[in-house]
Amino acid sequence: MSLKRPAKDQPEIFEFNSSSLEAAKSIISNYPQGKQQSAVMALLYIAQRQNDNWIPLAAMKYIAKFLDMPYIKVYEVATFYSMYNLSPVGDYFIQVCTTTPCMIRGAGKLVEACKEKISENECELTNGKNCSWMEVECLGACVNAPMMQINDDYFEDLDKEKTLKILDKILKGETPKPGSYRGRINNEPENNRKTLMEYKNA
Repeated sequence: MSLKRPAKDQPEIFEFNSSSLEAAKSIISNYPQGKQQSAVMALLYIAQRQNDNWIPLAAMKYIAKFLDMPYIKVYEVATFYSMYNLSPVGDYFIQVCTTTPCMIRGAGKLVEACKEKISENECELTNGKNCSWMEVECLGACVNAPMMQINDDYFEDLDKEKTLKILDKILKGETPKPGSYRGRINNEPENNRKTLMEYKNA
């Protein structure tokens, strides 16, 4: 896992735009009086979505004031969870799961593909600044390991060759198809059902 560090180049100011402000106020309204700090994770995500999928330090300070909480506590949340990006990630952000199930099924080969096609280092933009990658903890698709997430989509049942083809499409500006790359639907067994067959036509 990489150590998350804020980007060197930081904007001086940040504030919610009108739609983000409306969303933030709506979320805060769900919490009891005086408990608005509980909305910090949701507000960080709103800031990230507004700011091209990464959170600058100015946004953390803005949210701290918005929720009337210490800046360091917002920073702690942003640096702890892998879902928050602290530096620019490009138009395509690849997250490779390397937790045990994916590791056993060959996640290291996916990492090799990312190093070959994108960058030798995690969280480093390609020369065209359209793509970056990083290792992450479990993404919850262990049955279809190894897998990776690109922006909001899951790519499952991968190997190095399939990963390289997906990355080639991204680097060409094409949109690869998400889902299983062994043709599975959801989490179904690869060779049809093995249990409860007597209830198949029930």
